[in-house]
Amino acid sequence: MIAFFRAVRNPWHLLLLPLFTLFLAACDPAAIGSVAGSGGPKIDTNAPVPVALLVPRGGSASDDLLAQNLENAAKLAIAGTDGVNIDLRVYSTAGNATQAANAARQAVADGAKIILGPVYAEAANAVGVAVAGDGVNVLSFSNNPTIAGGNVFILGPTFNNTANRLVGYAKRQGKDRIVVLHAQDVAGQLGRDAIAQAIAANGATLAGSVDYALSQESVIAAVPRVKAALDSSGANALFLTTNSATALPLFAQLLPEVGITPTGTQYIGLTRWDAPIQTLDLPGVQGGWFAMPDTNASAAFNQRYASAYGGQPLGIAGLAFDGIAAIGSLVQAGRPNALTGAALTQGAGFRGASGAFRLKRDGTNERALAVATIRNRQVVLLDPAPVTFGGAGF
Repeated sequence: MIAFFRAVRNPWHLLLLPLFTLFLAACDPAAIGSVAGSGGPKIDTNAPVPVALLVPRGGSASDDLLAQNLENAAKLAIAGTDGVNIDLRVYSTAGNATQAANAARQAVADGAKIILGPVYAEAANAVGVAVAGDGVNVLSFSNNPTIAGGNVFILGPTFNNTANRLVGYAKRQGKDRIVVLHAQDVAGQLGRDAIAQAIAANGATLAGSVDYALSQESVIAAVPRVKAALDSSGANALFLTTNSATALPLFAQLLPEVGITPTGTQYIGLTRWDAPIQTLDLPGVQGGWFAMPDTNASAAFNQRYASAYGGQPLGIAGLAFDGIAAIGSLVQAGRPNALTGAALTQGAGFRGASGAFRLKRDGTNERALAVATIRNRQVVLLDPAPVTFGGAGF
């Protein structure tokens, strides 16, 4: 949390830091490989399949809560894998890279054929390195693309996936000249790069880029620079990488005050603008676009989780469900190579807690996303998430 944003006019203290930024900021490790391998251990699909789940239990109270949510979601997915016997074995990492690597080695020694988790990027990278020589693949809960590749896949939603969905939609709506507004930190730079790549891939135009440091003074100083970039380039869209816990409330107030209104310039957000719910009240986000998971799939998962465990899951819990859903689907096919990289990256993908997703050969993932806007402080879907791959949203 960045304290200087508490002092905005019309003060409003946002208490929740989106997980997206949390994972990206956790570390900046080096990926162990640029392309995921096709190998992996052979399995006996007629016998229980040993799956190791690495959770951050023992690190802190918040990590313990996260660990329990992940374990609950994994068990919920196992209950829905008809005809598949998954032997789930849970290992604690305390959110620590060294302990995670040791837990992964122990899991493989215990017979694990695939590893689900851990959460934090540094730990996931360490796990991948620890078991690479054993030919065991890792489905981590991180969304940090710098660790993806080799035997490590990331299940967390990525900036690239979100940017591509939103730029593709913007292009089809005629909003094809885009200025990017981003922070100078790691998350901001990764977001900027993802948007630039999406602009190039979709045939749109990068009309300018404005950065700012993580200080209130720098954010305020960036506003006239944004105005100048829009005016000089004739851009019709402004893509912001910030979130509700950092600079979004201030930009949403200051940009309209200098004439950059959502009605004249299309605002696009790389992060969710519907959480926390107070974000919906910001005048500057009215009419803005952002991406969100398949609402029907997410609601169904949340209902199942609440029925089983008596409360709503943390947002990341669905990733554990996704990992088991993918493993179960592949094992159900009855092939001994079900957990190899080649099988995990099948083009058809899988059906998870928040809709369709698939793993890519570079170790990242592609997820079905809806495009939404905010009207009268309410979320309105503009383009629903595709239910299969090959639709407009992919």
